[in-house]
Amino acid sequence: MKSIIINVMPEETRMALIDNQELIAVELERPQHTHLVGNIYKGHVQNVLKGMQAAFVDIGQSKNAFLYVGDGKTPNAGGLESQQPKIHIGQSLPIQITKDASGLKGPRATTHLSIPGRNVVLMPASSGYVGISHRIEDEAERKRLHDIVTELKPEGMGMIIRTAAIGQKREAIEQDIKYLAKIWSAITAKAKLKDGPGLLYRDADLAIRIVRDSFTDDVDEMVIDDERVYRRAVELAESFNPELAKRIHLYKGNVSIFNSYHIDEELKKLESPVVELKSGGFLVIDKTEAMTVIDVNTGKFVGNANLGETVYRMNLEAADEIMKQLRLRDIGGIILVDFIDMEKESQKEELLLRMRAQAQKDRTKTNIVDITALGLVEITRKKSRPNVDAMLYATCPACNGTGRVESSETIGIRICREIRRLEKKHHNQDGYELQLNPAVADDLKLTDTLGPLSKELGIELEIVSHPEMGHSSFVIIGR
Repeated sequence: MKSIIINVMPEETRMALIDNQELIAVELERPQHTHLVGNIYKGHVQNVLKGMQAAFVDIGQSKNAFLYVGDGKTPNAGGLESQQPKIHIGQSLPIQITKDASGLKGPRATTHLSIPGRNVVLMPASSGYVGISHRIEDEAERKRLHDIVTELKPEGMGMIIRTAAIGQKREAIEQDIKYLAKIWSAITAKAKLKDGPGLLYRDADLAIRIVRDSFTDDVDEMVIDDERVYRRAVELAESFNPELAKRIHLYKGNVSIFNSYHIDEELKKLESPVVELKSGGFLVIDKTEAMTVIDVNTGKFVGNANLGETVYRMNLEAADEIMKQLRLRDIGGIILVDFIDMEKESQKEELLLRMRAQAQKDRTKTNIVDITALGLVEITRKKSRPNVDAMLYATCPACNGTGRVESSETIGIRICREIRRLEKKHHNQDGYELQLNPAVADDLKLTDTLGPLSKELGIELEIVSHPEMGHSSFVIIGR
């Protein structure tokens, strides 16, 4: 049974996808951290970097958007790319955000606009182009949908046929196209009236996006714990599939909906970099600024066959779990996986084929590249929005994100160095009071790290625990 569970609060909306009681995907959205991806803005070009073929565009936000000029190439009726006019400083143009701001980087944008509907995506700048989702495999259905959309699409615009269009009647697709065309008319009208840079079109909120993009025939139920959002979801579903609307239910339980479906327990597991495998092995997921590295370990798994077969089976299990974790944690960018070494080339190929098959299930574009000379599997996964980790957690104030803090011995040596510096300037015969983090203070007392210094200088060093002191911080007070 496949279920979509939506928990709504004024401060946060959470969505979980469950398949046969197993958590498959999770998303969350907060009003104060509204995603910009999908939004269309009237932009004002501030700077053009010719050497990078890029421009910085003011969209009325705190950070300018980064526009790669190559993104201005749009497909036309022949499937070829047509180059838009050159971009220059002072130019006003509509752009769409493709990637949220991250750290010091502003959002990334494109002039290749697209407005998603349930069955199709409207591309106003792609004259005559009609694309079809690669997940629609039946050739007869592909031709039927292509013919319908080619006939109905607005003049001078392009379309992409979505997977949800499979089996849809002509009337439903036509209704979708007319709706998207009205949205585009409203966008162009608003752009003419707006003097400066600013928002022209905002993509739907999380709950509505889920109904539009993910609520398909293979989903058995959608359960929502907020009546207002429930009614909006039912209304939207009834507009394109009344039968699907009957699968949307309002949760009225006294227990939190995520607790009721045991989702909170699974979310807690995502805090750990270690992922246990059923066989006894485990994964270690290590995220860096440049990439994510995943290490596969056998742990307690010893197998029943020979070593080569044991390693192969372990890697296959790990591959399935890795692809699941990429979706669950929404890990994007460059990913390197260090599998356990396999000697047979056939086993390596089977591993890649298995991962590529799993990648097809991911709604986010995922590419299993190859195995490097060092035996590492290269993966790239599109990254557009900040992942769950980025929203749930902040940088540790003790370690500043390094994952490590100084040892008590190191802190003690730093104190020795500082006291020697002070004593060279002026000998304090009354000694010093040292204010330290309680844990560090206890360690230094236990190991007597400062004892030799006290005897050497002939002074008393009093260690005082200070609960508010940071782990690596200390204060030296002369008596």
